[in-house]
Amino acid sequence: MSASHTPDVPTLLVKIFGKDRPGITAGLFDTLAAYSVDVVDIEQVVTRGRIVLCALVTEPPAGLEGDLRSTVHSWAESMKMQAEIISGLGDNRPRGLGRSLVTVLGHPLTAESTAAIAARITKTGGNIDRIFRLAKYPVTAVEFAVSGTETEELRTALVTEASALGVDIAVVAAGLHRRAQRLVVMDVDSTLIQDEVIELFAAHAGCEDEVAEVTAAAMRGELDFEQSLHARVALLEGLDASVVHKVREEVRLTPGARTLIRTLKRLGFQVGVVSGGFTQVTDDLKERLGLDFAQANTLEIVDGKLTGRVTGEIVDRAGKARLLRRFAAEAGVPLAQTVAIGDGANDLDMLNAAGLGVAFNAKPVVRQAAHTAVNFP
Repeated sequence: MSASHTPDVPTLLVKIFGKDRPGITAGLFDTLAAYSVDVVDIEQVVTRGRIVLCALVTEPPAGLEGDLRSTVHSWAESMKMQAEIISGLGDNRPRGLGRSLVTVLGHPLTAESTAAIAARITKTGGNIDRIFRLAKYPVTAVEFAVSGTETEELRTALVTEASALGVDIAVVAAGLHRRAQRLVVMDVDSTLIQDEVIELFAAHAGCEDEVAEVTAAAMRGELDFEQSLHARVALLEGLDASVVHKVREEVRLTPGARTLIRTLKRLGFQVGVVSGGFTQVTDDLKERLGLDFAQANTLEIVDGKLTGRVTGEIVDRAGKARLLRRFAAEAGVPLAQTVAIGDGANDLDMLNAAGLGVAFNAKPVVRQAAHTAVNFP
């Protein structure tokens, strides 16, 4: 029976540290192989060219421990490394119930914020089992593997801390489901792109102020999204259809958007967009970025002119959530495995319907309702 299942079985913790180079891991285990030990656990970390390699192994046959210790120290010395070997019993202590992964983004990530996050995890009853860096540019991203506390409790405690510290924190339940197929669906205006598409069209029609006025009325709750959409699109009546090409060229992707989508696609995720804007722009984005899904409202064009009307299904707050479900069904991905990203109140239903809702540079009401938020980097 393995040491991990038998707490009182003698084990050795073999720790190697020094300057990293190829062959250290293979060399250590080649050395240990001569003593017929089983591997219980391994941890290896390389930081600024220095390696720390820990191997927890079963005790060698009777009478061979001294020889094993001597041989490991000799091998380490030959590699210009240091070795430490500690006798003990069994494996690591059992991890507490409740497993979460805490991702922290900082620009920069300060010692002060890291200390505060670690203290808050401890205060909730959680234990930090592992920490590792996910990215160093353009932001520093680290992940804490935490056990001993429920994910929701941990999320509540850390999200308030994040705002005060100027970092972004996401807390998700750990488990095999994280490795499963996923679908990521994003809002477009002020999320995937930096612009509001209706305003780009309005600039060509010379009615920016009128469009802004209708938008403000909608934000005040005096008009619902569908009413405001029709009112704003009506102001575009008579605009030449050639403007569509100009607007497509004016659209500015949010910094990092192209890299994010390329990375998600490389990881095997499917990616889609839903927008209260227009298919005349989202169809172009779908082609340019290699998206799997795209849906928006469609500006009606007759005889080369915009009619001031939209055709087909209206994509509003409820429509975005409906499309998330439709995309998930078409992708064969359970709703629990979906991620939705948005910034406005009309994204709330979609954010709440998804397995993970991310508020991106969002209004406070959206940040509070979403599972997690990205505000600072």
